[in-house]
Amino acid sequence: MPELPEVEVTRLGIEPHLLGQVVSGVSIRQPRLRYPVPDDLAGRLSGLRVEAVRRRAKYLLIDFAAGSLLIHLGMSGSLRILAADSPAEKHDHFDLVLGATILRLRDPRRFGAVLWLPHPAEAHPLLAGLGLEPLGAGFDGAALQSMCAGRKTPIKLLIMDGHLLVGVGNIYASESLFRARIHPATPAGRLSRARCDRLAQCIRETLQDALAAGGSTLRDFLHSDGSAGYFQQQYFAYGRAGEACRVCGGRIHKRVMGQRATFFCPRCQRLPSGGKV
Repeated sequence: MPELPEVEVTRLGIEPHLLGQVVSGVSIRQPRLRYPVPDDLAGRLSGLRVEAVRRRAKYLLIDFAAGSLLIHLGMSGSLRILAADSPAEKHDHFDLVLGATILRLRDPRRFGAVLWLPHPAEAHPLLAGLGLEPLGAGFDGAALQSMCAGRKTPIKLLIMDGHLLVGVGNIYASESLFRARIHPATPAGRLSRARCDRLAQCIRETLQDALAAGGSTLRDFLHSDGSAGYFQQQYFAYGRAGEACRVCGGRIHKRVMGQRATFFCPRCQRLPSGGKV
């Protein structure tokens, strides 16, 4: 699934092509996505000018004076900027037409979303309960320690909880914990302030490094220009079960936590036995 870096890379790719442009049409070829695509989008959007292109968690928001178009890439979606006469392929479900160009959503598994949100968009149920942005000014070791206080939840599951911290999916949670040398099953409430400081820093650095590398391209994700990201070439843990740890030479292990595959090095990321760590 595209995670925060992939969504932000997409935002950066489409923003220059959308800002200030006027919507001249909408094409809905498959309305049955994760949520039904509103059939009145053409009437709502035609003639409106794009005022901003934002990201909240893993959601993209295209802002207009009258409201916002929310787009979610789901598990396999991608957005492309194309010429308006580009023929649609099998999984190309939605076009936002901007004169001579279009913003096209391709979503083979149809778990994405295209919705219209009246202002304020942040009041919509999909956005209202979201947690802190990990790249925002409000996220640091103190904020993370506050989230962890008194919780027995494994730290990997906590940092993936979108009600607390948004956009840190399975890949980047595993990579951040490896960098911080914290075992993913460590109870969150046992982390000291120093470890919270370190983990918060590693989460930010991992996401920033992924952004610089264009995100990770696994399965279907591509940038808005059709190119691929390459952060997967830098993974320390994710997807490397049985391979040698790049730091200590031991073997990367895999276990299932919260129904998600979790990768870690038991030498570099030791599970604590008692007390604060």
